[in-house]
Amino acid sequence: MKKIIFTLGLLIATVAFAQAQIDILNDSVRVIRPKKRLSPIAIASYKKGDTYIKITYGQPFKRNREIFGALVPYNQVWRTGANEATEITLTKDVKIGNHILKAGTYTIFTIPNPDEWTIIFNKSLGLWGAYDYEKVKAQDVLQVKAKVSQTKDMYEAFTIKLTEAPYGVDMELIWDRTKVTLPIHFIE
Repeated sequence: MKKIIFTLGLLIATVAFAQAQIDILNDSVRVIRPKKRLSPIAIASYKKGDTYIKITYGQPFKRNREIFGALVPYNQVWRTGANEATEITLTKDVKIGNHILKAGTYTIFTIPNPDEWTIIFNKSLGLWGAYDYEKVKAQDVLQVKAKVSQTKDMYEAFTIKLTEAPYGVDMELIWDRTKVTLPIHFIE
């Protein structure tokens, strides 16, 4: 029995070691870095005064694929990135459309369509993709529509930008040649 447990432990350690890069700095200090992801984690952030917004998302790449309407189907809930569902953190209440979104952390889901997207803010956190959206959709706190435009440049990587605007920021979701802009108004 001890031999089986030891062998199983050795197997688990070998798999963990194979999935990480280890730098030995000296006899007592080691740095372990996880294996590089195909869709790395990216962060968009903006701070003005005591209003701070941070969006954490998985950043997939186009890789010669057709994106919207194919890889990301129209009229279906999307995780708005890759891997873990995208999350936004707000330090103060903001106004989106005619609605107030309270300070806090939310998951962002989207429903892409050719001319207009639905952007969903949901209280459930720590989700993998949008696979369990049907189980958590009762926790939606806000759904708003955002217009789609086309960019002149092609974006290889899915990118979220927070661009300063007179009223606060525009949250821009950009991939391939598609850009979706959602105005976020700061409340004084």
